[in-house]
Amino acid sequence: MVNWCDIIGQEEVKQHLVRLLAENKLPHAIMLCGPKGAGKLPLALAFAQMLLCQHPTQEGACGTCSDCHMSSLWAHPDLHFSFPVYKGKSSDKPVSDDFLEEWRRQLDSSPYFDIEDWLEDIGAENQQIVIYVQESDNLQKKLGLKSSQGGRKVVVIWLPERMNEQTGNKLLKLIEEPPVGTHFLLVSQEPDLVLGTIQSRVQRINVPALPEDVICQALQERHAMPQEDAKLLAHIAQGSYTEALKRMQRDSEQRMFFNLFVELMRHSYGRRIKEMQQWALAVSELGRERQKRMLDYFQQQLRENFIYNFHQPQINFLGREEENFSTRFAPFIGERNVVGIMNELSDAGRDIAQNVNARMVFFDLALKMIILLKTP
Repeated sequence: MVNWCDIIGQEEVKQHLVRLLAENKLPHAIMLCGPKGAGKLPLALAFAQMLLCQHPTQEGACGTCSDCHMSSLWAHPDLHFSFPVYKGKSSDKPVSDDFLEEWRRQLDSSPYFDIEDWLEDIGAENQQIVIYVQESDNLQKKLGLKSSQGGRKVVVIWLPERMNEQTGNKLLKLIEEPPVGTHFLLVSQEPDLVLGTIQSRVQRINVPALPEDVICQALQERHAMPQEDAKLLAHIAQGSYTEALKRMQRDSEQRMFFNLFVELMRHSYGRRIKEMQQWALAVSELGRERQKRMLDYFQQQLRENFIYNFHQPQINFLGREEENFSTRFAPFIGERNVVGIMNELSDAGRDIAQNVNARMVFFDLALKMIILLKTP
């Protein structure tokens, strides 16, 4: 169960949604749009609970009616979910219902998650996830039934940009002419990729990135994080509470990536071929998804070290250990080599995604760093 008080910040958006309902100006389809980690899905879930509540208040659902007292909001018979999935779990025509158990488990854990978390939850890290065309038929069937509680029916569609054109066109009819009492809440991170005809049928509400002080306060109050650490993590998260939580939870992996980054740069700069080979062997055993995350981290560190040379800490997002290394390493990253190194990291990521031999990819990367690090 998610209520307004569970959502980090976004007071203006909350008030706007409450006002739409109170003034009876609520459209049948809303699309919450904004960057990752801003709280779009939690907002949609809290508003869905408010719509299903028999006696909603300015603070959200009343918490006392039979709808609010259900064992789990996620199992409410009049709340329906649609989200991207992959083929292969039970059939070659999957629908969201095939993955409801994993979906509800993720919502119970935290509504602040992103597509990487979802891929990991459903074991689809190497798969493409899509909202398939049969999803529209499944929703049509559900919404054709009478509301079990005699009130509204709510459909939350997470990442509608993952629909193909055929799916979007079939869902368009439902969104244009929904059954009586039905509301659609779309949650999009890339709204411009949503089918244009759907965009024109929904009321768009922008959900901005969270201010650093809001994230900092949430980390202190909800996770008992010391103020200094919370302030640093909030700065690094760049407006995403989801990113702040992930960094907090993945501290050990982040530390490993940092150590591997330092080793690569030091071995390559020192032209220590034997150590470079050992480094490539160790990295080749990490697994493809972790290797991709590592290379993303390397690119982030490269950008941060390049920016570090401009001495503007307000646009630098480095942890303490990372900054200590950057004081010595940043002078070796300049205009003459930053693009070249970034391109090599990007090419390595492409090769790993295409299942090229990882040991060869990473040893080749280390060799190329020898030349590039000598030309800052």
